[in-house]
Amino acid sequence: MPQLVKGGKYVFGWTIVRINRDIFIPDEAYLEYGFINDEKAILMSGSKKSGGFGLSSKRLLADTPIGNLLTKYPDLLNYKINEGAIKKINNRIFSWVNIKKEKSIKLTENLLDAFNIKINKKLLVARGSGLALGFITSGPIYEEAKKHPEILIF
Repeated sequence: MPQLVKGGKYVFGWTIVRINRDIFIPDEAYLEYGFINDEKAILMSGSKKSGGFGLSSKRLLADTPIGNLLTKYPDLLNYKINEGAIKKINNRIFSWVNIKKEKSIKLTENLLDAFNIKINKKLLVARGSGLALGFITSGPIYEEAKKHPEILIF
C-alpha cells in the first residue's frame, strides 16, 4: 500500500465504477477494515475537498460521534430503509449497502447521483480515519495519485 507523499494518506489502489454499478474493495482494505461477506455496511458522504464516500459498519462506528449520531436514526442504523436509500443528516448523506461475496458493493443510481459519481469513474481507495474506508473522487490526494502509475487498479 503506497503512501503518496511523506506524512500523507495511505492508498490501497484505484477501483472503477463498473457498468452494473459494482465497486470492488481491494483485499488489503477489506481485511484491514474487517469487512465480512454479506455484511451490511454504512455509507457516508466524503469531505467537500475529497468528495466520494466512506464505507464503514456499525461495528466500526460503535461508540464514536458518528455512531452516536446514527442511534437517533434507527431506521438507517437497523437497515429499515431500503438498501441505497438516502438519509440526509446534518448536511451529510448516509445510506447502507450489502457487501457482496466478491468483496464489492453495488451503488444505486440515486447514490451515484448523490455522491456525484459516474459509471467508469476511477475512485481512489484510501485509508480514512479508521472509522471508514475512503473512496475519493477529487481533490489534492486524488490528483497526486494520478501521478503514480504504480498504484494498482482493482
